[in-house]
Order: sequence, then structure tokens, then C-alpha cells
Amino acid sequence: MKKVKLAVVGVGNCASSLIQGIEYYRHHHNEHSDGIMQPQINGWRPQDIKIVAAFDIDKRKVGLPIAKAIFAEPNCTTVFQKLIPVNGVGVKMGPLLDGMADHMKEYPESQSFRVADEKPVNVVEELKNSGAEVMVCYLPVGSQKAVEFYANACLQAKVAMVNCMPVFIASDKKWANKFKEAGVPIIGDDIKSQVGATIVHRVISRLFNDRGCKILRTYQLNTGGNTDFLNMLEKSRLKSKKISKTGSVQSQLDVPLDAKNIHIGPSDYVPWQKDNKIAFIRIEGEGFGGAPIELEMRLSVQDSPNSAGVVIDAIRCVALARERGLAGPINSVSSYYMKTPPEQYRDSIALELTNDFIKGKISEADNRIIVTEETIKQKKPTIHRLQTLN
Repeated sequence: MKKVKLAVVGVGNCASSLIQGIEYYRHHHNEHSDGIMQPQINGWRPQDIKIVAAFDIDKRKVGLPIAKAIFAEPNCTTVFQKLIPVNGVGVKMGPLLDGMADHMKEYPESQSFRVADEKPVNVVEELKNSGAEVMVCYLPVGSQKAVEFYANACLQAKVAMVNCMPVFIASDKKWANKFKEAGVPIIGDDIKSQVGATIVHRVISRLFNDRGCKILRTYQLNTGGNTDFLNMLEKSRLKSKKISKTGSVQSQLDVPLDAKNIHIGPSDYVPWQKDNKIAFIRIEGEGFGGAPIELEMRLSVQDSPNSAGVVIDAIRCVALARERGLAGPINSVSSYYMKTPPEQYRDSIALELTNDFIKGKISEADNRIIVTEETIKQKKPTIHRLQTLN
């Protein structure tokens, strides 16, 4: 089976979980695929993803084989697959730009980033030389310039992109048009988790509306101890994250709440939690006859594996889009896997659209013609442009 050749930008906890998962399912593919939403996409199983390039800025990772770098500090996610074969792919130095918050220098090395004294490589050339077909972007929240740099690299190298970050690329009209014009597909923005705080908050909020109940106010408070939560202590880097998470929940309500009645976002950094994310969700509302309803819940997850279980599907879906010759944001798939896709749908509808995309059916969300099997066999797919975003 032909492999999906992947470049990884940011060798942190999420990358660690993803790469561990690729190897884990290589050894568990004959068993029930627990933890996998789509065991096969276009014939590709999770273990059919091959890492061919990796970029980071931390001195403890740059220069190391990717198989070892994923376990280097400050990574602290759970290790569920200890043995990762060394495949000759080393971590290259990427540009720093705005990829590191200043306050992180004040924290111990075991908890924070330390920039390598290396000259950044030519990322576009590295992508081309590696044969990468897909890039997954795992940069820290608030890395606007850095994410845009790697998006441009994808355009120049003709590499499909999965933007896991709340820097708006797929959902931004100008960037969406750039990807369409370059003939490059993208899935984005801001990855959901399998069973994370935002997806649970979305589903429960929709349940209130579907059952005829009015939501008056709600909050979602999150704590964690990984570098993601440490990075987000700098409030100036949180703007896009709060927009993304709040918009994701608001999109499920028939009547959006006033800003003063909804608060969603990371709340604090608790070092001993490490990669354990704990979310506290509260919804206050009214039911029949104006009777009060209050819901409180606590959700505890391992943050990075929770994300990797979604990314492993998004990678294969964007590779499928690339193989079919599609260009621009893949709206159907983005709506299911991302918090801020170009178009929001109820999650049940988004799942149907995603399954239809995988099967090769024409989707109103994507408004495009799927290339024929004959075209794919000839390996001469026609680029189909996406409708311009409103």
C-alpha cells in the first residue's frame, strides 16, 4: 500500500502521540480498532502514514531522530508505545518567528522551550526533497507569523496542509483563495479532540436547544500542565484560541449568547497535571414553564492522544483530497474535525458530510465535482476549484 508521506511542524506532545499512534496501530491492526474513528480511508490505515520530515526550534529536539525527539523534554504526554523505529528522519531547525512566548524563558527547562543555536533550514527545499505530500502544523497557540510561514511553504512546495492551530488559514477568505489558486488542499482550522471539552460543550448545548430549553449562560474552564497551557498564560496569545472555542460552541445555538453570558477558554497552568487536561463546564438555562435547569460536569482527558485520534483521520482525508486533485479548504471534513472550519454544521451532519467525502460522493458543502476513478488511474487529476467563501 502506498504510504501517506507526512511532514510534522512542531515536535511537541501532540506530535508524540500521533507518531506513537502510527506505530501502535501497526501492531494492533488485526484487533478491534479502539480509539480510531476511521480504520481505513482510501485503503490507508493509520500505520500507512510515513513521517518524512520534521521541524522544531528546541535544542533538545533539533538534530535528533524524530523517533527520539518525541520523548525529549519538555514533552510530557503519556507513553503508550515505547518502541519507535528510527527511520533516518531527523528534526530540522525551523524559523522561530513568534513561535515562543517570552515568559516561557522564566520557567524550568523541563517545563518550557529552549531555542537551539542553529540556523533555520530552507523549509520549502526540505519539503520538496523529502517528498512530503501532507504537512501537519502543531505550532504553539499565538504563533500567527510562524503558522503563516509554514502555510506559504505548503503553497510553494505543493504540500497539502492540516492546520491544527487557531490561526485562521482555511477559514480566512484570502488564505483559502491562495490554496485554491495554488491547487493545494487544506483542512483547518484548530483541531477538535475525540472527546474534548469543546466537542462535549457543543453537543450538550445543541441538546438543550433540540429539547426546547433556553440556555441563559455558560462557561468552560480548562486547566493543564503541558507547554500548551504554559504558553497560553500570555493572554495576548489567546485571542484567536478564545475566538475559535467560543465560536465553535456558539455555532450550535439557535440564538447565540451575548458575550457577557459565555466564557470559554484556558484558565490556568498546573504543572503537576502534565498532559492531563481537566475541563469544568457549566450551563444554566430554562425549561418548561421557565423552570431552571443547571448542568455541571468535569471532564478529564490526556490532551495530546485525544487530539491525535482526530488528526490521524484528517491527515488521510487531506491526502485523499490531494490524490483526487482537489484544491482549497475541504469544507466537509473540516466541519467535523476542526473547531473553526470555513462552514459550521451540527456534528451529526458534519459526520455525514465527512463519510460522503471519503466515499467520493458530491457534497453541497464542498460544491465540487469528484474526479472519476479513471482519472485517478491515469494519475492526471484535474484541479477542481472551491467556491469562494462568503
